[in-house]
Amino acid sequence: MTRRLAAILVADIVGYSRMMGADEGGTIRRLKALRREVTDPAIQAAQGRIVKSMGDGLLVEFPSPLRAVACAVRIQQALAGREPALPEDRRFRLRCGITVGDVVAQPDGDLFGDGVNVAARLEPLAEPGGLCVSRSVHDQVRDRLPCRFEDRGKLDLKNIARPVGVFALSAAAVQAVALPDDADDDAEDGPDAAQGAIRSVPSPAPPPSVRTGRNLRAAALLVVAAAAGSVGAAIWWMGRSPGPRAETTLAVQNGLPPRPLPSLSLVVLPFANLSADPEQDFFADGLTEDLTTDLSHLAGSFVIARNTAFTYKGKAVDVKQVGRDLGVRYVLEGSVRRTDNHIVLNAQLIATDTGGHVWADRFEGERSRLGTLQTEFVAHLARSLDVQLTEAESLRSLRERRANPDAADLALRGWSFLNRPRSLANTTEAAALFKASLALDASSPRALIGLARTDIVRLGMSWSADKSQDIMEADSLVTRYQAAYPDDALGYVTKGDVLRASRQFEAALSMYEAAIAKDRNYAMAYALRGHIATLTGHAAAAIPSVLDAIRLSPKDPLLNVWYYFVCHSYTHQKRWDEAIPWCHKSVAAGPYWLSYVDLAAGYAWLGKKSEAAAAAAEILKLMPGYTVQRWANERWSDNPTFLEEYRSIVEGLRMAGLPEGSTD
Repeated sequence: MTRRLAAILVADIVGYSRMMGADEGGTIRRLKALRREVTDPAIQAAQGRIVKSMGDGLLVEFPSPLRAVACAVRIQQALAGREPALPEDRRFRLRCGITVGDVVAQPDGDLFGDGVNVAARLEPLAEPGGLCVSRSVHDQVRDRLPCRFEDRGKLDLKNIARPVGVFALSAAAVQAVALPDDADDDAEDGPDAAQGAIRSVPSPAPPPSVRTGRNLRAAALLVVAAAAGSVGAAIWWMGRSPGPRAETTLAVQNGLPPRPLPSLSLVVLPFANLSADPEQDFFADGLTEDLTTDLSHLAGSFVIARNTAFTYKGKAVDVKQVGRDLGVRYVLEGSVRRTDNHIVLNAQLIATDTGGHVWADRFEGERSRLGTLQTEFVAHLARSLDVQLTEAESLRSLRERRANPDAADLALRGWSFLNRPRSLANTTEAAALFKASLALDASSPRALIGLARTDIVRLGMSWSADKSQDIMEADSLVTRYQAAYPDDALGYVTKGDVLRASRQFEAALSMYEAAIAKDRNYAMAYALRGHIATLTGHAAAAIPSVLDAIRLSPKDPLLNVWYYFVCHSYTHQKRWDEAIPWCHKSVAAGPYWLSYVDLAAGYAWLGKKSEAAAAAAEILKLMPGYTVQRWANERWSDNPTFLEEYRSIVEGLRMAGLPEGSTD
């Protein structure tokens, strides 16, 4: 356990239990969307760490009270304009309590102590849409934020030994706050200029491999830090350093000319072996090498070669200095340890300009599957990092170049929207950003492939106003992309999607197979290969490949689509009882109208009329005006077996009460 000073935020949704009682499924979906689209990105941008979530509640640690308050204000402002069509009593409203206090960090990342207890007692004192802070927070932020807190005096809080000075911002006051551009900057000119930054002793040095037998105390501390997997897991001073510059890298010092630093630049540091088992040392090295290879395939990325990365093995590392020496914006580090018969992997992505954690995750598996685990861990990490790096760079460009973005910034912002749950609004915004990027740089690779993906999404979601035009545009874009990146798996997948939209299924399948040959861990290719089986009349053969995708990327942004692929396979086999749970998994992971189609049909064939009607109503919420006849004429496939199976779904929708529509 470690003890430190921390800024703590506790947030809770007002009336959540009532909303769950009225509409459990819908409330859970909305909460997940809120986390993905509002709270989690805002917390990440403020360098916060979600310690734990408790249903509708969050406990978050921040490196400074200024960041905590600015983040809370941004979240509350975003919530005020969210879901305007819902009645007031169904809209999410948060209360937030914030304090600075002493906390005790547990090995699993949890926090205890006065800081947590006081924040939890402040939260119910806030009005819905507002926040309450302790005097310690107020004193740090009052001269940095353009708002006036209401002084509620010293209050006796339950189970808190001494009265606490409480200051409040009402919901109206929160909405009136105009946060300055530097609201999240707790340090501008070095440590002495930082107002409100929490300072502590330097970080303990990461240990060398356990094989060396040195510095066992440091190794124990790293176990704590890695298991917590977060900003607060190690003791950092979170001040902003000058960051990497092209003209100061080791390459330039060795006589090479400086080059602009790519946005998606990183080094994978050797993973530490925190067990006494030398087998794990080889496993850790293998993970480092494979991740370096896989991440180097990301379009527009710059990944330091493994030979350079391994010079840091077993050494104490200052990630800020690593960033300056190698010219990279991010460092990926992690550890592997054995617990009984399990292997535990912890990984953290760190920004080199601040030393703050951008993302962290933990994976576990059985030691008997060591060889398979390496493949699975690499796949999980590579896909998660693709999404997280894109999101982090998008947020950084918004902070640093909000008014004057370059082509790379715009492309990253486009991918940030494309990685969110599929909606017409997200897809349209992504397409606009990709087009703006290409207007500045016609060869921008991430914009080329991103714009092609928006065409594919519109085609797959039946949002396309002109299918032929979207297919032609996507084909042209992916052809240009593949000319520049002939070995990239995403290029093959996108080309396969163009062929699938054109109902050239054999050619599409060959592209998905080629993508897998290029990258054995590319989960999307496995999922689409499975879906092709359903489209070509072999529905039963679809499931194993889609399940492979889910195993490779169990937290993927497309998980709701992949769950639907399994559901749809069972639906085509008329295995309604097996289809329905997978469809429910799909809509729980994210709103997806196609899953409600199969739910409506499945429930109708099972004679569950009320459930079928409810699913049909959800279709109309997501696709207003949709009809049985429109579904009957979607032309997903012209395969005779597929079409024969498809008629059962059409009839199921009719029985569920979906409007018939015109037959013209």
